[in-house]
Amino acid sequence: MRKFSFGKYALPIYAVLAFTYLLIPIAYTFVFSFNDYRRSNIAWRGFTFDNWTSVCEAQGVCEAFATSVSIGLISTAIATVLGTMIAIALVRYRFKFRSAVSLLLFLPMATPELVLGAGLAAQFFNVGAEMGFGTIVIAHVMFCLSFVVVTVKARVASLDPALEEAGRDLYGSPAQVFWKITFPLLLPGIMAAALLAFALSFDDFIITYFNSGPTETFPKFVYTAAAKGLPGEANVIGMSVFFLAIAIVVTVQVRSSLKAKRLAKIK
Repeated sequence: MRKFSFGKYALPIYAVLAFTYLLIPIAYTFVFSFNDYRRSNIAWRGFTFDNWTSVCEAQGVCEAFATSVSIGLISTAIATVLGTMIAIALVRYRFKFRSAVSLLLFLPMATPELVLGAGLAAQFFNVGAEMGFGTIVIAHVMFCLSFVVVTVKARVASLDPALEEAGRDLYGSPAQVFWKITFPLLLPGIMAAALLAFALSFDDFIITYFNSGPTETFPKFVYTAAAKGLPGEANVIGMSVFFLAIAIVVTVQVRSSLKAKRLAKIK
Protein backbone atom coordinates (compact mmCIF):
# COMPACT_ATOMS: atom_id res chain seq x y z
CA MET A 1 0.00 0.00 0.00
CA ARG A 2 1.42 3.35 -1.02
CA LYS A 3 1.97 5.96 1.61
CA PHE A 4 0.33 9.35 0.98
CA SER A 5 2.95 12.11 0.81
CA PHE A 6 1.60 15.58 1.47
CA GLY A 7 4.90 17.16 0.47
CA LYS A 8 4.50 15.88 -3.08
CA TYR A 9 1.25 17.82 -3.53
CA ALA A 10 2.04 20.84 -1.33
CA LEU A 11 3.50 23.01 -4.11
CA PRO A 12 0.73 22.32 -6.68
CA ILE A 13 -1.95 22.97 -4.04
CA TYR A 14 -0.25 26.21 -3.00
CA ALA A 15 0.07 27.31 -6.65
CA VAL A 16 -3.64 26.66 -7.30
CA LEU A 17 -4.70 28.52 -4.14
CA ALA A 18 -2.43 31.49 -4.89
CA PHE A 19 -3.64 31.66 -8.50
CA THR A 20 -7.27 31.50 -7.36
CA TYR A 21 -6.68 34.24 -4.81
CA LEU A 22 -5.15 36.50 -7.46
CA LEU A 23 -8.04 35.91 -9.86
CA ILE A 24 -10.85 36.65 -7.38
CA PRO A 25 -10.86 40.48 -7.99
CA ILE A 26 -10.66 39.93 -11.76
CA ALA A 27 -13.52 37.45 -11.65
CA TYR A 28 -15.60 39.88 -9.56
CA THR A 29 -14.93 42.69 -12.05
CA PHE A 30 -15.86 40.47 -14.98
CA VAL A 31 -19.09 39.19 -13.41
CA PHE A 32 -20.29 42.65 -12.37
CA SER A 33 -19.60 44.04 -15.84
CA PHE A 34 -22.81 42.17 -16.76
CA ASN A 35 -24.80 43.43 -13.75
CA ASP A 36 -28.07 45.22 -14.51
CA TYR A 37 -27.33 47.94 -11.96
CA ARG A 38 -29.24 51.15 -11.35
CA ARG A 39 -27.45 53.61 -9.04
CA SER A 40 -25.10 51.20 -7.30
CA ASN A 41 -23.13 48.30 -8.75
CA ILE A 42 -22.49 46.57 -5.45
CA ALA A 43 -25.44 44.13 -5.30
CA TRP A 44 -26.29 41.73 -8.13
CA ARG A 45 -29.59 42.68 -9.80
CA GLY A 46 -29.60 40.60 -12.96
CA PHE A 47 -27.71 39.69 -16.12
CA THR A 48 -27.47 42.12 -19.04
CA PHE A 49 -25.26 42.91 -22.05
CA ASP A 50 -26.19 46.60 -21.95
CA ASN A 51 -22.97 47.61 -20.17
CA TRP A 52 -20.92 46.09 -23.00
CA THR A 53 -23.03 47.48 -25.84
CA SER A 54 -23.23 51.03 -24.44
CA VAL A 55 -19.92 51.52 -22.68
CA CYS A 56 -19.89 55.32 -22.83
CA GLU A 57 -23.35 55.85 -21.33
CA ALA A 58 -21.93 56.22 -17.81
CA GLN A 59 -21.01 59.89 -17.46
CA GLY A 60 -17.29 60.55 -17.61
CA VAL A 61 -16.04 56.98 -17.91
CA CYS A 62 -14.96 57.10 -21.57
CA GLU A 63 -13.54 60.62 -21.21
CA ALA A 64 -11.44 59.51 -18.25
CA PHE A 65 -10.29 56.40 -20.12
CA ALA A 66 -9.30 58.45 -23.19
CA THR A 67 -7.36 60.87 -20.98
CA SER A 68 -5.45 58.01 -19.33
CA VAL A 69 -4.62 56.46 -22.71
CA SER A 70 -3.41 59.82 -24.08
CA ILE A 71 -1.25 60.47 -21.02
CA GLY A 72 0.09 56.93 -21.14
CA LEU A 73 1.04 57.12 -24.83
CA ILE A 74 2.74 60.52 -24.55
CA SER A 75 4.57 59.62 -21.33
CA THR A 76 5.65 56.27 -22.75
CA ALA A 77 6.97 57.80 -25.97
CA ILE A 78 9.04 60.43 -24.12
CA ALA A 79 10.28 58.07 -21.40
CA THR A 80 11.19 55.35 -23.92
CA VAL A 81 13.24 57.65 -26.14
CA LEU A 82 15.06 59.32 -23.24
CA GLY A 83 15.47 56.08 -21.31
CA THR A 84 16.93 54.23 -24.29
CA MET A 85 19.52 56.96 -24.87
CA ILE A 86 20.46 57.00 -21.19
CA ALA A 87 20.74 53.20 -21.08
CA ILE A 88 23.07 53.13 -24.10
CA ALA A 89 25.19 55.92 -22.62
CA LEU A 90 25.50 54.17 -19.25
CA VAL A 91 26.56 50.84 -20.77
CA ARG A 92 28.71 51.91 -23.72
CA TYR A 93 30.42 55.12 -22.54
CA ARG A 94 32.59 56.18 -19.63
CA PHE A 95 31.98 59.68 -18.29
CA LYS A 96 32.20 61.64 -15.07
CA PHE A 97 29.56 60.88 -12.42
CA ARG A 98 28.44 57.79 -14.38
CA SER A 99 28.05 55.76 -11.18
CA ALA A 100 26.14 58.58 -9.50
CA VAL A 101 23.73 58.79 -12.44
CA SER A 102 23.10 55.03 -12.27
CA LEU A 103 22.40 55.30 -8.54
CA LEU A 104 20.11 58.32 -8.88
CA LEU A 105 18.03 56.56 -11.54
CA PHE A 106 16.94 54.03 -8.91
CA LEU A 107 15.63 56.69 -6.51
CA PRO A 108 12.22 57.17 -8.20
CA MET A 109 11.77 53.39 -8.10
CA ALA A 110 12.66 53.17 -4.41
CA THR A 111 10.84 56.30 -3.23
CA PRO A 112 7.27 55.77 -1.95
CA GLU A 113 4.71 57.13 -4.41
CA LEU A 114 3.12 59.25 -1.69
CA VAL A 115 6.39 61.07 -1.06
CA LEU A 116 7.13 61.36 -4.77
CA GLY A 117 3.67 62.71 -5.58
CA ALA A 118 3.68 65.24 -2.75
CA GLY A 119 7.21 66.40 -3.62
CA LEU A 120 6.33 66.93 -7.27
CA ALA A 121 3.15 68.78 -6.34
CA ALA A 122 5.18 71.11 -4.09
CA GLN A 123 7.65 71.78 -6.90
CA PHE A 124 4.88 72.56 -9.40
CA PHE A 125 3.28 74.86 -6.85
CA ASN A 126 6.56 76.70 -6.22
CA VAL A 127 7.13 77.42 -9.91
CA GLY A 128 3.50 78.44 -10.39
CA ALA A 129 2.64 75.62 -12.80
CA GLU A 130 -1.05 75.00 -13.41
CA MET A 131 -2.00 71.47 -12.45
CA GLY A 132 -3.50 69.46 -15.27
CA PHE A 133 -2.65 67.30 -18.26
CA GLY A 134 0.89 68.68 -18.65
CA THR A 135 1.92 68.19 -15.03
CA ILE A 136 0.63 64.60 -15.11
CA VAL A 137 2.75 63.85 -18.20
CA ILE A 138 5.86 65.35 -16.57
CA ALA A 139 5.29 63.33 -13.40
CA HIS A 140 4.70 60.10 -15.31
CA VAL A 141 7.77 60.57 -17.50
CA MET A 142 9.84 61.04 -14.36
CA PHE A 143 8.95 57.73 -12.71
CA CYS A 144 8.61 55.74 -15.95
CA LEU A 145 12.09 56.82 -17.06
CA SER A 146 13.81 54.74 -14.38
CA PHE A 147 11.98 51.55 -15.37
CA VAL A 148 12.79 52.11 -19.04
CA VAL A 149 16.49 52.64 -18.31
CA VAL A 150 16.74 49.52 -16.17
CA THR A 151 14.95 47.36 -18.76
CA VAL A 152 16.82 48.63 -21.82
CA LYS A 153 20.14 48.71 -19.96
CA ALA A 154 19.93 44.95 -19.39
CA ARG A 155 19.34 44.43 -23.12
CA VAL A 156 22.24 46.70 -24.13
CA ALA A 157 24.59 44.89 -21.76
CA SER A 158 23.70 41.55 -23.38
CA LEU A 159 24.54 42.65 -26.94
CA ASP A 160 27.64 41.25 -28.60
CA PRO A 161 29.89 44.21 -29.64
CA ALA A 162 31.37 42.03 -32.39
CA LEU A 163 28.16 42.40 -34.40
CA GLU A 164 28.52 46.18 -34.50
CA GLU A 165 32.23 45.89 -35.21
CA ALA A 166 31.39 43.70 -38.20
CA GLY A 167 29.09 46.43 -39.49
CA ARG A 168 31.82 49.02 -39.15
CA ASP A 169 34.30 46.69 -40.87
CA LEU A 170 31.89 46.59 -43.81
CA TYR A 171 32.20 50.39 -44.05
CA GLY A 172 28.88 51.14 -42.43
CA SER A 173 28.51 54.65 -41.03
CA PRO A 174 27.69 55.04 -37.31
CA ALA A 175 24.08 55.84 -38.21
CA GLN A 176 23.81 52.79 -40.49
CA VAL A 177 25.32 50.48 -37.87
CA PHE A 178 22.90 51.77 -35.24
CA TRP A 179 19.70 51.55 -37.31
CA LYS A 180 20.52 48.30 -39.16
CA ILE A 181 22.25 46.35 -36.37
CA THR A 182 22.02 47.89 -32.91
CA PHE A 183 18.42 49.11 -32.97
CA PRO A 184 16.87 45.85 -34.28
CA LEU A 185 18.74 43.94 -31.57
CA LEU A 186 17.58 46.40 -28.92
CA LEU A 187 13.99 46.49 -30.16
CA PRO A 188 12.64 43.62 -27.98
CA GLY A 189 14.01 45.32 -24.86
CA ILE A 190 12.72 48.71 -25.96
CA MET A 191 9.24 47.28 -26.63
CA ALA A 192 9.22 45.56 -23.25
CA ALA A 193 10.23 48.81 -21.56
CA ALA A 194 7.55 50.76 -23.46
CA LEU A 195 4.81 48.30 -22.48
CA LEU A 196 5.92 48.44 -18.85
CA ALA A 197 6.01 52.25 -18.90
CA PHE A 198 2.52 52.45 -20.44
CA ALA A 199 1.12 50.02 -17.87
CA LEU A 200 2.65 52.01 -15.00
CA SER A 201 1.39 55.30 -16.40
CA PHE A 202 -2.13 54.09 -17.16
CA ASP A 203 -2.46 52.44 -13.75
CA ASP A 204 -0.97 55.19 -11.57
CA PHE A 205 -3.24 56.86 -9.05
CA ILE A 206 -1.25 58.33 -6.14
CA ILE A 207 1.21 60.50 -8.09
CA THR A 208 -1.53 61.44 -10.54
CA TYR A 209 -3.89 62.43 -7.73
CA PHE A 210 -1.37 64.93 -6.34
CA ASN A 211 -0.51 66.49 -9.70
CA SER A 212 -3.65 66.26 -11.84
CA GLY A 213 -5.70 69.25 -10.70
CA PRO A 214 -9.12 69.09 -12.41
CA THR A 215 -7.99 66.54 -15.00
CA GLU A 216 -9.84 63.25 -14.56
CA THR A 217 -7.95 60.04 -15.37
CA PHE A 218 -9.43 56.55 -15.33
CA PRO A 219 -7.85 55.58 -11.95
CA LYS A 220 -9.21 58.82 -10.44
CA PHE A 221 -12.64 58.08 -11.88
CA VAL A 222 -12.54 54.58 -10.37
CA TYR A 223 -11.49 55.95 -6.98
CA THR A 224 -14.32 58.50 -6.95
CA ALA A 225 -16.94 56.02 -8.13
CA ALA A 226 -15.82 53.19 -5.81
CA ALA A 227 -17.73 54.66 -2.85
CA LYS A 228 -21.07 53.68 -4.39
CA GLY A 229 -19.89 50.80 -6.54
CA LEU A 230 -18.25 51.16 -9.92
CA PRO A 231 -20.62 51.58 -12.85
CA GLY A 232 -20.77 48.45 -14.97
CA GLU A 233 -19.23 50.38 -17.88
CA ALA A 234 -16.05 50.94 -15.84
CA ASN A 235 -15.87 47.19 -15.24
CA VAL A 236 -16.24 46.66 -18.98
CA ILE A 237 -13.29 48.96 -19.72
CA GLY A 238 -11.21 47.31 -17.02
CA MET A 239 -11.88 43.85 -18.43
CA SER A 240 -11.22 45.05 -21.99
CA VAL A 241 -7.79 46.31 -20.96
CA PHE A 242 -7.15 43.01 -19.16
CA PHE A 243 -8.12 40.93 -22.19
CA LEU A 244 -6.01 43.15 -24.46
CA ALA A 245 -2.97 42.64 -22.22
CA ILE A 246 -3.53 38.88 -22.22
CA ALA A 247 -3.87 38.89 -26.00
CA ILE A 248 -0.58 40.78 -26.40
CA VAL A 249 1.28 38.42 -24.07
CA VAL A 250 -0.13 35.31 -25.78
CA THR A 251 0.70 36.71 -29.23
CA VAL A 252 4.28 37.49 -28.24
CA GLN A 253 4.73 34.06 -26.67
CA VAL A 254 3.31 32.25 -29.70
CA ARG A 255 5.49 34.24 -32.09
CA SER A 256 8.58 33.57 -29.97
CA SER A 257 7.76 29.86 -29.87
CA LEU A 258 7.23 29.67 -33.64
CA LYS A 259 10.46 31.60 -34.26
CA ALA A 260 12.38 29.25 -31.97
CA LYS A 261 10.98 26.22 -33.84
CA ARG A 262 11.98 27.70 -37.21
CA LEU A 263 15.51 28.39 -35.96
CA ALA A 264 15.73 24.86 -34.57
CA LYS A 265 14.80 23.41 -37.97
CA ILE A 266 17.44 25.54 -39.70
CA LYS A 267 20.11 24.36 -37.28
